[in-house]
Amino acid sequence: MKVLGINAIYHDPAAALVVDGRVVAAAEEERFSRRKHGKRPLPWSAWELPELSAAWCLKEAGIRPEELDAVAYSFDPALMGTPEDSGLFDDGDTMRKKYAEMAPDFLAHALPGLDPAQVRFVKHHVAHAASAGLAAPQRDNAVLVLDGRGEAHSHLSGRYVDGQLEILAGQALPHSLGLMYEELTEHLGFLRSSDEFKVMAMASYGKPRFLGEVSELIRATGDGGFVTETIDFSDFAPRLGKDERWTEDHADLAASVQTRLEEVLVELARWLHAQTGDRVLTMAGGTALNCVANTRILAETPFEEVWVQPAAGDAGTALGGALHVAHELGERTEPMPGAALGRGWTDEQIETWLQTAAIDYERPDDVAEAVAEVLADNGIVAWFQGRSEYGPRALGHRSLLAHPGFEANLERMNDVKGREQFRPVAPMVLLERAPEIFSRGPIPSPYMLFVHDVAPEWKDRIPTVTHVDGTARIQTIDPETEPLVHRMIAAFERRTGLPVVVNTSLNTAGRPMVDDPRDALECFGSAPVDLLAIGPFVVRRPKPTSR
Repeated sequence: MKVLGINAIYHDPAAALVVDGRVVAAAEEERFSRRKHGKRPLPWSAWELPELSAAWCLKEAGIRPEELDAVAYSFDPALMGTPEDSGLFDDGDTMRKKYAEMAPDFLAHALPGLDPAQVRFVKHHVAHAASAGLAAPQRDNAVLVLDGRGEAHSHLSGRYVDGQLEILAGQALPHSLGLMYEELTEHLGFLRSSDEFKVMAMASYGKPRFLGEVSELIRATGDGGFVTETIDFSDFAPRLGKDERWTEDHADLAASVQTRLEEVLVELARWLHAQTGDRVLTMAGGTALNCVANTRILAETPFEEVWVQPAAGDAGTALGGALHVAHELGERTEPMPGAALGRGWTDEQIETWLQTAAIDYERPDDVAEAVAEVLADNGIVAWFQGRSEYGPRALGHRSLLAHPGFEANLERMNDVKGREQFRPVAPMVLLERAPEIFSRGPIPSPYMLFVHDVAPEWKDRIPTVTHVDGTARIQTIDPETEPLVHRMIAAFERRTGLPVVVNTSLNTAGRPMVDDPRDALECFGSAPVDLLAIGPFVVRRPKPTSR
């Protein structure tokens, strides 16, 4: 059974392919089109499809469009009411609904040979739920979905038993924790449906002194749902324009809303556990990318494990939709094998790219040792290895790496990427060494979706990756699943005594993460990076010549 999944309606268009119940490919359109987030979430962009990523998924598996058994489209226009029904009074919804209804014909045009009758609409939050509950290692689990919006809801609580979803609660629009957080993002001068993670970072610099007022407006209702009243954020801090400097009031507002979001999510998770008694909670939806909240859910609810879809945002609904339809067609779906589901290149293909670029390169005996040497000498390395990651986190395949032991390296890395100085960078740490350095969050933590406390004796040793609040968003590196990355960090530890390296995404501000060798060479050529490690090869920054 061959099922292609498509996300297109709002933002982060993506495609995923499930064959015989197994995930074989998944990628976001932005990695191909080089447009950040693929497109803006505007009504007139709802017709745009992830044509490039869908074509690649099929090519990767050697499947023609006419051979597909089904295409899952992660939005069901039949479930969408009028702008008045939703309470959002968004006239653009009429256009969105029309474009979604026409999606089968649009897809047949984009993928010649596809029968439009093969397209199946999947409820948006069911697609989110499947991306967590069917993709997680544990087949039976409770599932919590929260985002900005779907057809008529912003939330789903349920459980999976042997692959079958039982929905226990759903919050109808206009109440939405995700839309509320998006509005705050815009109020603070950032791009909504894009920069919500910047609000989470800013919150670490503030105190939740507006929590009392905010708590009256954002509250759980005790029945698995919640209320989000209209909030005039200007009552707490003036609206910021793009690139305007934020103040203590803005940081305190971010901290207050972030704290209240965490509290409500904990209440929702506790309610869900009371209904199910399940040991494992799985999570998806854009709100599940809030790693601070995820850690509180694990720490403050009876769930013993929390598994978050690494592509928790709308991109993940392409995968969830495909898994859901595969299950409906009688397949026993398998957990996703990891996040490295995108494009990859052979050593020979990479060398051809390097030769075409007419650039000097070397093939060291061990690229891991060569990189560790540059990092130990406080160089910055662009790391391009294996298949690209599905989701917004760089997880050791498309990464910028640096030494974590110098406080100045945080400013240096943010300068390299051209982004705000309050933004943190994350540590990659050897799995076996993680428990002595990081606590509170789960270990292993392979997808960088939780925060951990940094042990006091380590804060001064790894200041680059220790956030202002004493936490870090870690990725643990398992030698079995990531042998090359593990070998590189181990080589760095032999030279420095530190089993940790700085890891941030391989891109510069406003651009998608690097995906193919051309992207890597362009990024290396335009950013002050000392070494590009691409497959088994390295490209060094030429030293300036004296006159």
